[in-house]
Amino acid sequence: QVQLVESGGGLVQAGGSLRLSCAASGSIFSINDRGWYRQAPGKQRELVATITRGGSTNYADSVKGRFTISRDNANNTVYLQMNSLKPEDTAVYYCNHRGLLPGGRYYDFWGRGTQVTVSS
Repeated sequence: QVQLVESGGGLVQAGGSLRLSCAASGSIFSINDRGWYRQAPGKQRELVATITRGGSTNYADSVKGRFTISRDNANNTVYLQMNSLKPEDTAVYYCNHRGLLPGGRYYDFWGRGTQVTVSS
């Protein structure tokens, strides 16, 4: 099992910034992708950003140019720097650890989520 603990959420005004962190512990897969997803009330969980162990990144169109994902492999931590926040960014943000196995198999682990609220 992999345990994920998120931090850094909160209330911020539109145009402001927040930085989310997610520390992983336990049986961490040596080859893994990390990511952030979010779920707004009444909506499905959606991808925000992902990053491979080698540092390749992928972003949802809605956050490109505003959010930056990064990771510290030595400390098993992933970050999400969120700038120019908009009210539509309001959601619970979930950290993801995807352990990669041969043959295309993988295991997903999730944090409990951290609330981000952006006021207009």
